[in-house]
Amino acid sequence: MKKIGLYFGTFNPVHVGHLIIANYMACNTDLDEVWLVVSPQNPLKQKAGMLADYHRLALVRTAIEDNTALKASDVEFSMPKPSYTADTLAYLTDRHPEASFSLIMGEDNLRTFHKWKNHEVILDRHKIYVYPRVLTEQEKDDLKGHRTTAFTANHPNITKVDAPVMRLSASFVRKSIKEGKSVRYLLTEKVREYVEEMHFYEK
Repeated sequence: MKKIGLYFGTFNPVHVGHLIIANYMACNTDLDEVWLVVSPQNPLKQKAGMLADYHRLALVRTAIEDNTALKASDVEFSMPKPSYTADTLAYLTDRHPEASFSLIMGEDNLRTFHKWKNHEVILDRHKIYVYPRVLTEQEKDDLKGHRTTAFTANHPNITKVDAPVMRLSASFVRKSIKEGKSVRYLLTEKVREYVEEMHFYEK
């Protein structure tokens, strides 16, 4: 079976931090491929500054076009909103019986994993690869009171991976662009050109 890791995100925009994590997982675990699953915008929760789904997907495809170990996925675009990871996993497993799917998540998400829809089913049927994250002060506040539960702390399907710690965030990239600052090296060159040509995030 081909082993595929699913890395979910809004990717607004996809930046080198995302790519470093995705490529690290593809090259330093037993995964054969990593799919960057672009999360659709919830029509009931319009978010200012969020690019249209097809633009964010195009940016991801542009960023990884020369890496055969990475793939952009729009699987959730046609699924009911809001998208639940459990439903996406069930859909992909049914559609691709030749593959096994795992989750890739930051350690902050693991702390709130027990609140996810059908989290016990997910953990029973799928592996989870957890990478370290440096949290912002706001994220630390949001996670106060949330600790990795005994249910997930030592589960055999959870693997903590010593991936590079990324402090870069999409919000920092957007803020930099809005302020007219250079985002060279924060985005791949082709993604940066795409963003500049389309004047994304400038207002």
